Amino acid sequence: MSEKRTSRSGRKSGKPSPLSPERILTVMRNAGRPLYLREIIHLSHPRPEEKNKARAMVASLVRKGVLVLLKGNRYGVADLMKLVTGRLSVHPDGFGFVRPDAGNGHDVFIPARGLKGAVHGDHVVARVEKTGRKGVEGSILRVLERGVKQVVGTLHRGKSVSTVLPEENRLFYEIMIPDRYTAKAGNGQVVLAEIKSFPSEGRNPEGRIIEVLGDPDDMGVQTKIVIHKRGLPHIFPPEALAQAEALPRDVMPEDTRDRKDLRDIPLVTIDGERARDFDDAVFVNKTRTGFVLTVAIADVSHYVPDGSPVDQAGLERGTSVYFPNSVVPMLPETLSDHLCSLIPGEDRLAIAVSISFDREANVRRTSFFKAVIRSHCRFTYKEVRCILVDRDRDLIAKNRKHIKHLEWMAELARALSKRRCRRGSIDFDLPESEIVLGIRGNLEEIVRRERSIAHRIIEEFMIAANEAVALFLTKKEIPAIYRVHEPPDRDKVKEFVDFVQSLGMDIKLPGKISPKWCQKVLKEASGKPQEFMVNTVLLRTMQQAVYSSENTGHFGLASPTYLHFTSPIRRYPDLIVHRILKANMKRPRRRPVYTEEQLETLGRHCSVREREAMEAEREMFDRLKVRFMADKIGEVYEGIISGVISFGFFVELKDMFISGVVRLVDIVDDYYTLDQDRQCLVGQRTHRIFRLGQTVNVRVKAVNVARMHINFEVV
Repeated sequence: MSEKRTSRSGRKSGKPSPLSPERILTVMRNAGRPLYLREIIHLSHPRPEEKNKARAMVASLVRKGVLVLLKGNRYGVADLMKLVTGRLSVHPDGFGFVRPDAGNGHDVFIPARGLKGAVHGDHVVARVEKTGRKGVEGSILRVLERGVKQVVGTLHRGKSVSTVLPEENRLFYEIMIPDRYTAKAGNGQVVLAEIKSFPSEGRNPEGRIIEVLGDPDDMGVQTKIVIHKRGLPHIFPPEALAQAEALPRDVMPEDTRDRKDLRDIPLVTIDGERARDFDDAVFVNKTRTGFVLTVAIADVSHYVPDGSPVDQAGLERGTSVYFPNSVVPMLPETLSDHLCSLIPGEDRLAIAVSISFDREANVRRTSFFKAVIRSHCRFTYKEVRCILVDRDRDLIAKNRKHIKHLEWMAELARALSKRRCRRGSIDFDLPESEIVLGIRGNLEEIVRRERSIAHRIIEEFMIAANEAVALFLTKKEIPAIYRVHEPPDRDKVKEFVDFVQSLGMDIKLPGKISPKWCQKVLKEASGKPQEFMVNTVLLRTMQQAVYSSENTGHFGLASPTYLHFTSPIRRYPDLIVHRILKANMKRPRRRPVYTEEQLETLGRHCSVREREAMEAEREMFDRLKVRFMADKIGEVYEGIISGVISFGFFVELKDMFISGVVRLVDIVDDYYTLDQDRQCLVGQRTHRIFRLGQTVNVRVKAVNVARMHINFEVV
């Protein structure tokens, strides 16, 4: 009897393999056809108490895109059916790509005709129809879940039905709003609309307005547009706010026990003029043999336990997002602007790093400890520059007790910079823009961002502290979350070398691509007409730095071991590192706080949130820049060609750092063709050349505020 049962169930003699996703997948492949859920469970032979677990495993495989839920409630193996489950990303020109949920395999190109009613952000099943040299192409088979449920846009009032035109230019529809659901919003106002129904292909969705954001010319409204469009978490859950509000307003005496008292050390903060969240305070003492640097970082982890409501909210956000007129903080303001901010004259809890250097800024000793501090002064970058460079008499007289230490800071910062330079650290010399706001919060001008010795002091001290913590944890073999920067792709570097050789520079592709080689190239171009081009194109070859549990080094800094520790108020990875360091800095044996798997998952999440924050900040800048240029039609500016493409070239205006495009259709003296290798456009008859890095005079021809486009024409 038992033999018949074994034969009927398909089990081999001996103990069956434990229930697992792999076992379920094997059952599905062996079946040779799509199966109902009950068939999958039956053939997987779970114990009675494992049936719910089996259902959960099937659901997990569907979420990962390994299995696909088909019509009729059957499940199929995606790769056997040439199906891909993933998120649809649509380009403004109408085509799209499906990025597989499984995290591997190629993106599937979806031509406009293959979207079949699916829209940007949807979770879809795509059928692979063609595979060739250009990649994988297919069409949308089914929308599993709509990705966009709320849309920010401009309301256009009608008699009985109004429409919302989305700000997102990848959404090719208008939302129909019945008159009773307009929330009394005025014509032309920016609103947040909730989509109630997605009808069949070719028809617009219907919805209702859930929030009126206001006048699009208001900078605060523009900020709200970016927040909603990008889906940035900006409202703290009630539990997180309650936890933050329950915290004391000041440091409690019992919290200072077992902490080193640094309140008499004249630590100071150096930040931007509008900064409110002061993460770090610094102090330098010069000795007979070198320097001793103290970096005190706000002890956020003391108030934010792992897994608490505030911690969960901070993890979701991953980072603070900074706009010219406001900030979306990672932590509630009770913490970010008050209890954890190193405000002058207030006692604050901190994690301190003390680093002893010789005169050449080589590290001799480091120590880490919990501390209680009191910032003695809040300096701005401008004030420190005025003291150290301009020798402003009034500021020197006002801050006389700090002058000597500021001078020592500058001396140590220069020594640290030289040491980094010797090891090959790359420093791109490219200007950055800064928005200057008026008293009323309006945009007054766009200027070149200052980078003085004050910025260099903080930059060098933070790098030194980050490296010290990274080296300590690495030596103790404690799992941590590192800031890694991979070397550039060799093919991209080869293209760069070919390009700079076309400019007449004697640069050869090295056997091994190293930071020192990149540094040598930048030094070779320094002061020459090609400097801007070389800096720009070499920067484009670089990969993006990310967070990872695996320490592969930081190419750009030429640092073998690096992480982020110095900004726990605004970066979640720093908060993770604080917890790890505090658990291990006084213990002879290592004490892991997170597993490597947990850290890798956290690293991926924080890397994504960081990119999203950067894109949001960049979009806000672009929105303000295009509005700033709206009344400049006909004005002439000098600019630099910053990019060359088949239909024209991009120009960045000097001193204003605003970019626009010159289209070939607006250059009527010749027909131009793109020379991709030399990054230039060449006239077929006149042989006139427009090259990357070339200085040109342009006139503002048109500004499309809605599409954020600025068109120039060559003068």
